[in-house]
Amino acid sequence: MNRDYVFGRIYIWSIILIGTVAFCFYFKIPIASLEEWVLIYLLAGSVLLSNYFLVYLPPEGNSISMDSSIYLACLFLYGPYITMIVLSLFTIIYAVYNRKTQLWKHLFNFSMYCLMLLGAYYSFVASGGKIGLVNIQNIFPYLLALFVYFCLNISFLSLHFIISSRSTFKGVLNVGLLKEVAITYCITLLLSLVLAILLDSEKYFGLFLFTILITLLSFVFGKFIQLYRLVSERANCDYLTGLYNHGFFKETLKEKFSDAKLLQQPLSLALLDLDDFKKYNDCNGHLQGDKLLKFFGDLLQKGAEGKGYVVARYGGEEFAVLMPNTKQEEAFLFMNRLRKEINDTYFAGVEYIPYRCISFSCGIAEMEKGMQDCGELIHKADQAMYYAKAQGKNNVQIFDEHNISLSALEFKEDLDALEQQVKIFLSKDVYTYRHSKRVFTYALEMSDRLDLTDHEKQTLILGALIHDIGKLEVPRDILNKKGKLEPHEWEIIKKHVIWGKEILATEKRFEDVLPLVELHHERYDGKGYPYGLKGEDIPKLARMLCVIDSFDAMTTERPYQRTKTFEEAIIELRRCSGTQFDPFYAEKFIELIETKYLPRIKEQMSG
Repeated sequence: MNRDYVFGRIYIWSIILIGTVAFCFYFKIPIASLEEWVLIYLLAGSVLLSNYFLVYLPPEGNSISMDSSIYLACLFLYGPYITMIVLSLFTIIYAVYNRKTQLWKHLFNFSMYCLMLLGAYYSFVASGGKIGLVNIQNIFPYLLALFVYFCLNISFLSLHFIISSRSTFKGVLNVGLLKEVAITYCITLLLSLVLAILLDSEKYFGLFLFTILITLLSFVFGKFIQLYRLVSERANCDYLTGLYNHGFFKETLKEKFSDAKLLQQPLSLALLDLDDFKKYNDCNGHLQGDKLLKFFGDLLQKGAEGKGYVVARYGGEEFAVLMPNTKQEEAFLFMNRLRKEINDTYFAGVEYIPYRCISFSCGIAEMEKGMQDCGELIHKADQAMYYAKAQGKNNVQIFDEHNISLSALEFKEDLDALEQQVKIFLSKDVYTYRHSKRVFTYALEMSDRLDLTDHEKQTLILGALIHDIGKLEVPRDILNKKGKLEPHEWEIIKKHVIWGKEILATEKRFEDVLPLVELHHERYDGKGYPYGLKGEDIPKLARMLCVIDSFDAMTTERPYQRTKTFEEAIIELRRCSGTQFDPFYAEKFIELIETKYLPRIKEQMSG
């Protein structure tokens, strides 16, 4: 049995046990008066209605239940005794009504509310609050009670998530989420005070007014949500196909990418291009071409129904399918099966194009551990799609660096283009130019000693040459300063990795090199910049470049600065192995220096 599942169950039943014991401590029979029973039934009925008529808020899926307002108002006026009876009565009725929900979930929810209400009660009384009185003098106790109620709720749910999935508090809670929850709880406190005032002055009629209020709010906000959904669909959907448009797809991809990284779940992306669409348009006209795009979009949407996939028109005749919680092998089987079904679906005019059927070329990429943003996933899926087209169209390809790499000619052209960029340093900072050339040479030699694909070797070499291009944006007086940099000057220097990425991002063909430019100053222990990435969260090529770059920086000759010898730099690499540097790549690079460079240096010294 899964260990996390066991720990999660232990946590749940511990909360249930503690909450049940706390409830039993306050539960006393019989209740003194018939009037109290009537009030309890009415309050429980109001809680039931508040759970049925939820107040929905945008974006879609958010809602507020007013039950906490009712419980808190009851607590402030009547204390924990009556409140616990209301809570237990509601739980029993709701469990009978909602029998599809497992019993332990009802018990866990009941126990959480018990503990939250008791925590709010004791903090309210301890801070000077008077049960049964609603006045301005109780404002601080009210706020404190709500704060404790809020903290207990967040803590119980967060601990459950953390224990069950081994995530961290940083992953479970974020500032945006806390702000949203805090605002909801402020509304809860305000409404609880409104109800308490109504109950205190009018009792049954006041409760009736409050219940009518939340019911009306539910209807009004329900209509508002319908309007919001209609406007959102129009803004997010492609006018021709009815699928999601490019903008909405990119936003959704960012969200799903972040969720997949946080939850450590697979995420696959398929980009597909409708084959020979231009020829179809030429033969049948653009109006018929639009009908084909609509028909094709409908087929994609129908094929993805019930799977939780996001289907979008990416642009022109290109489409995208985002597949959360799906590995690339599963994605391949799905897309290939869909391709064959679409091949067998006739549409007027397809007999005039090469395959004589509707066909598409598809590329699939899966999110990898070292990916920092969804742009890398799109780029790899895009490369796989073009590889599929190069294989004769009407096929599906998974991104594979062994198959999808630059040709020798393209590599030479890219190298020449980057060489021209680096030469700009000759007029601004000759040391950076020479440093870039040496790092390039080391990377060239290092790439042959590692188990890398041709594509990875080429990417490492290009990245080594251009890694400091962002220093073109750093003022000359800071680059050439002989003394120690001031803190503000150091902050400017650190920005060169971001500036470098921005400079290089203007050329689409250099997308694979961007992580090396941006991340070569990240440290293995997570203390680097710009993002503080740690261990294998840093792409492996960036970890290699970090070692090479640091070694050359230590051994670079500059006036008025002490330079480390190769032997001293090797000692430093080993000392920082596992902290600043990836231990494996540090040792591999040391092997290169010891076998190729040190013998040559010793020979020169002896000569």
